Amino acid sequence: MSSKSFFSFKYGGSKKPSTPKARSPPPLQPSPTVFQPNIDEMRQVFDKFDKNKDGKISKEEYVSAVDILGNKTAKSDVAKAFKAIDTDGDGFVSFEEFMVAQGGVKTGDIKSAFKVFDLDGNGKITAEELVQVLRQLGERCSLEACRRMVRGVDADGDGMIDVDEFVGLMTRTMKLA
Repeated sequence: MSSKSFFSFKYGGSKKPSTPKARSPPPLQPSPTVFQPNIDEMRQVFDKFDKNKDGKISKEEYVSAVDILGNKTAKSDVAKAFKAIDTDGDGFVSFEEFMVAQGGVKTGDIKSAFKVFDLDGNGKITAEELVQVLRQLGERCSLEACRRMVRGVDADGDGMIDVDEFVGLMTRTMKLA
């Protein structure tokens, strides 16, 4: 067994002290944390996109989902994204294509999703914001049910969900990639 750690091997370092160099390399940027999505949860998301329940997402269903999520992406960019996801070129996205497109979920992606729910942009999600977004997504949810959801996630007791609490909620059932 080698005495080098994975870090030393990957980045060419060693455990032996080295002589100082004239220029040190720039500090390494941490790679984003990536989580593997739960297949059952991804099936639920896929099914939300698949409005007519035919087992595939049409371009129209995809465009509608992007619009509902509040993404102000140009129609040409949405068309390009759909074409990239539709790897077999049949004009539809299957569940398998959907899962491949998801790859891993980065914490940055989750933080972007947080902004969809943080309607007033104050860095907190209230029960009122949650119910409004869920209704836009076609969910039937009462304000009281959303208050219970917020209480279940609210670690600091302020009655709202901050970005760290949201990331924790969204990654509970995911595995690190």
